[in-house]
Amino acid sequence: MAERQQPVALSVRLPFASPEEFLQRYGQNLSKGGIYLRSKALKAPGTTVTLEIKLESGQRVIYASSVVSYVTGNKGEGVPGMGFKFITLAGASRRFLESAAAAMPHARSSDPPVPKSVGPADYSPEAVAPPAPAPSQEHATLPSEEAGHLVVASGAQVQAPAPAVEVPAEAPERKGPIVGIDLGTSNSAVSVVRDGKAALLRGKDNQPILPSVVALTPQGKLVVGAPAKAMTLTNPRAAVWGFKRLLGRPFDSPDVQELINRFPWEVVPTEVGDCAVRLGDRVYRLEETSAVILRELKEIATLRLGTPVSRAVITVPAWYNEKQRLAVREAGRIAGLYVERIVNEPTAAALAYGYGRKLSKRVLVYDLGGGTFDASVLELNDTVYEVVSTGGDNFLGGIDFDNTIVAHLKADFEQQHGQLLVDRVSLGRVTDACEKAKILLSTATEAKIHVPFVAMVKGKPVDIEETLTRARLTDLTRHLVDRTATVCQEVLQARNLRADQIDEIILVGGQSKAPLVQDRITVLFGRQPSSGVNPDEAVAMGAALLGHALQEQEGVLLIDVLPMSIGIGLPGGRFHPIIPRNTALPATRKHRVSTTRDDQEEIELSIFQGESPTAKANAYLGTFMMSELTKAPRGSVTVELTFELNNECLLAITAREVEGSDREVKAVFSTQDTPEQVKKRIASLEAEKIAETKKKGFFGRLFGG
Repeated sequence: MAERQQPVALSVRLPFASPEEFLQRYGQNLSKGGIYLRSKALKAPGTTVTLEIKLESGQRVIYASSVVSYVTGNKGEGVPGMGFKFITLAGASRRFLESAAAAMPHARSSDPPVPKSVGPADYSPEAVAPPAPAPSQEHATLPSEEAGHLVVASGAQVQAPAPAVEVPAEAPERKGPIVGIDLGTSNSAVSVVRDGKAALLRGKDNQPILPSVVALTPQGKLVVGAPAKAMTLTNPRAAVWGFKRLLGRPFDSPDVQELINRFPWEVVPTEVGDCAVRLGDRVYRLEETSAVILRELKEIATLRLGTPVSRAVITVPAWYNEKQRLAVREAGRIAGLYVERIVNEPTAAALAYGYGRKLSKRVLVYDLGGGTFDASVLELNDTVYEVVSTGGDNFLGGIDFDNTIVAHLKADFEQQHGQLLVDRVSLGRVTDACEKAKILLSTATEAKIHVPFVAMVKGKPVDIEETLTRARLTDLTRHLVDRTATVCQEVLQARNLRADQIDEIILVGGQSKAPLVQDRITVLFGRQPSSGVNPDEAVAMGAALLGHALQEQEGVLLIDVLPMSIGIGLPGGRFHPIIPRNTALPATRKHRVSTTRDDQEEIELSIFQGESPTAKANAYLGTFMMSELTKAPRGSVTVELTFELNNECLLAITAREVEGSDREVKAVFSTQDTPEQVKKRIASLEAEKIAETKKKGFFGRLFGG
C-alpha cells in the first residue's frame, strides 16, 4: 500500500505539431477537469502524479498536479490506461483547458472523461496490485497509436485536507508595543511609532502593503498576501478576497445575496446564519479568514521589531455596525492579538493628519478604499479629535470600479463575438488587467488592456485587447463617484454644515487617488483636497499613533459618534431608535418597558441598528431577554433598560425593575439567533395590531409579552 501512495511525475511527449492539432486529434480524451492516457504501466487510483504533456516541438500544453481517478483494462477487459483528475494547474495550462472547454461541450466536465472504446473504468484503490520497482523509463501507448516518452520520478505533491484555524481559549497576553493595523478590503498594513513618527512595517517580501487575500494551496496550507493573490488568477475558487464586506453580516440578507454572486469562491452560512467561506473540505468563519491576515501582520511586526507583539489598535469602516465591530475583535483574538481599541478609519486618518501639529480645524475625511466608503466630519483642537458627523456605504469601493470596467469589456466581447464570457479563470485575468489599467490611468491618459486566450470562438483562441482612455474611464465610473458625493452632502446636512465651512478635505484609500475623485471633490467643496497624508498609509499610521498615545498616556482624546441609530422593534414591525445616529461616544440612554399581561415573568426585545423606520430593514444585533420579573397585574411592573455604548461603539444593556423592588433582573443579550428565528420574531411584530398597541400603551405588547 505504501507504493500506491508514492507520488510520481509523468512527462509525455505527443506527436502533434500544434495545440490545435492536439485538440482536434486528442480532444475526446480531455476535459477541463482531467485527461485519459493509455498505458501498460498502471498506477492505483489515489496515486498523486505531477503530469506534464508536451507537443512534438517540446512546447508544453499541460502541466498539473493530479491524482489517478480510475484505471481501465487492468483485468483484461478493454484497453489499459488511466484517467487523471487535475488538482491544480499552471496558469497557461488552465487557460488552454478553459478555452478547449468553451469549444467542446464534453470538455466542460470537472472530471476526466472515460472514452467509449477503452472499456469499463475501475475507481477502486485496490484495482492495481503494488508493482515491482519501476525502471527509470518506460513507454506508454497513446490514443494516437504511437508511442510517447514517459519518465517516472518522485516529487509530486499530495492534496492535503484544509487546516483548521486555531482558536485560542483565552485572551492573549498584552506584550510588546501597541501596533496599528489597517484591516482593509483589498490590502492591509501594520504600523508602529518610532522616535515619535509612525511608519509602516514591511513584510517578508519587503513590501509595506499586504494583499487581503487568503488561499488554500494543493498541499493543504493556508497562505496569505501575494502568494494567495497569485492564486486568484490560477485557481479562483481556492482564494478568498473582498470578504471584509461580508464580515458580521447575515447570509440571507438581500445585500449579501446580491454580492456573493460576484465572487468566484463559495460563500456558505454558518450555524447561526452569518457568512462563511468554503476552502477545500473545510468551512471557515470570516472571523477566521480575517484572523489569518491579522496573524500575518502580527508576525511581520514581531519580525521587524525583534520583540513579541500581541497588542494592537485595529481600524474599521465608520459605517460598520456593532456586530461587525465585535467580529473584528473576535478576529483579533483568534490571531493572538489583544485588541486595545477599535477605531474608525476616517478618525485614524485624521489622527495621522493632525497628530502633533496643534491644529484648530474642521476637516472632512473622504475614505474610498477597496470595498467601502466613509465620510466623516471632525473638529480638531490640538489633541482633541471630535467626530461630529459620519456616513458611508459598505458596498462601494475600488472593487466596484474594477467591476464596472470588466462589465464594459464583457459587453464589448459578447457583442463582437456573439458569445458570453463566463469562465471564472478568464474573468479573473480580465479583472486583474482592468485593475492595473485603472491604477495606471491615475497618472496616464490611456492604458492598454491585453488579456490573451480568454475563450475559444469557432474553434480559435480569442484575446481581449483594448485601449482604455481616462475619458472613457470617467464616463464608466462617474455614477460611483457621484454616490460618494451624495454621502458627503448627507454628512454635512446632518449637522447643518455648508461645504465652505470645511477647512480641509483629507483623501484616504487607494481609490481616492483617481483624478475623477479629486476633480469631483474640488467642485463640491470649492477647493482642492489636502495632500498632507499618504492615502494608502494614513489609516494604519493613525492607528499606530493612537496605540502609541494609549501606551505612553499622552492624553490624545478621540470623541467618535454612533454611525447608525440603535433601537428596538415595536408592534407592527416598526423600529424605535433609543440612541440616535451621530450621538457622541461614549453614550448612555435609558428606556422603560412594562409588562402587558398578569403575572408576566419575562420580556423579550429584539435590538436593531439602522435608519429605516421598519425593523427588518435594519441590521439585527441580537435579542435581549429579561426574566424572573415580579409577578403582578399587567402594567404594574416596569423595567428600565440602560443602553451603554463605549468609545468603540460596542453595546451593553442592563435591566432594572422600578416602581417598588428597584432590583436588577436577570438579563441575557444574545447575538446567536438564526435568521429564521429573527424572521419569526419580526413576523410576530408585524402581526401585532396597532389598535392593541394603542389600547395597552405606547410600547404595548412587545415580543412574547
